[in-house]
Amino acid sequence: MREKVEAVLEKIRKGLKMDGGDIELVDIADNVVTVKLRGACAGCPFSQMTIKNFVERELKKAIPEVKKVEAAPIDDEE
Repeated sequence: MREKVEAVLEKIRKGLKMDGGDIELVDIADNVVTVKLRGACAGCPFSQMTIKNFVERELKKAIPEVKKVEAAPIDDEE
């Protein structure tokens, strides 16, 4: 499943990079995908909306086994 998720994220990444952002796959456990937004997307007030309304929708459409998409906790290094 990881390869499928990475392939979908690569397509999503193109749109995010146009706005100065990026996305990273952190983990997949029990069909729940955890991602981290990077760059301009990391601090965007719409980041949760991006994850739920864009990333989750695209992943579920391409990979029906995906139950949901969650944001990884923000670490202190960012």
